[in-house]
This record gives sequence, structure tokens and C-alpha cells, in this order.
Amino acid sequence: MSYYILGAAVLAIILYFVITYIRVGKALTSLTQEEFIKGYRKAQLIDVREPKDFDAGHILGARNIPFTQFSQRYKEIRPDKPIYLYDQNTSRTGRAALFLKKKGCTEIYQLRGGFKQWSGKIKTK
Repeated sequence: MSYYILGAAVLAIILYFVITYIRVGKALTSLTQEEFIKGYRKAQLIDVREPKDFDAGHILGARNIPFTQFSQRYKEIRPDKPIYLYDQNTSRTGRAALFLKKKGCTEIYQLRGGFKQWSGKIKTK
């Protein structure tokens, strides 16, 4: 009997991750660094990492709106302009994209591989 419960729990967890993956895929487009560079200057470039990570180094021209502050600060992001998101390794950009999509944003992009893969210009404080 306990094997059925364990199996059901594992299946539920797998199903949750598959559904989340599909939802994130519909909410944003993942771009290579070259594609990201072509468009981010005409868009809103948002770093969703925490301020200490942002201060240690960020893409030139990025604004820091940590994902932990999205519910308070999302109105700083215009829904009518493209949004380019990045974090350290893309774990938070998916959740940020789902949140922004619910708020009416439609053009949402992420840097594939995140900041740790970035080889372009950076700024530090």
C-alpha cells in the first residue's frame, strides 16, 4: 500500500515539473547571447538577482528588480515594451516570466544560460 502512495507522490512531482516547464516555455523565449545582444538595448533589461549579486557584476544597462520584490515592484516594468530578463542561471527568470505574463506582459525573453554564461560587457559597483 505504501508503494502506491510513494508512486503517486513521485508521479505528482514529475507532473508538476512537466506542467511548469511547458507553462514557462509559453511565457518566454530563450535567446542565445548573440540574439540577446541584438535586442536588449531596445528593451527593458531586468536583472532578477538579489542586489548583492547585481552589485558584484551585471550586464551594462540592466536594472535590478530582484524576483523576491516582484510583487511590490512589477509596475516599474512596462507591459507594452519587450522585456529581457536574466539571473545567474535562469532558475528565477521562468518564475518572473510567469508572473509578468499574468500581469499582461507578452514579449518576454531570457538569456539562455544566465549571467554565468555572459561574456559581454559588465559593470560592477
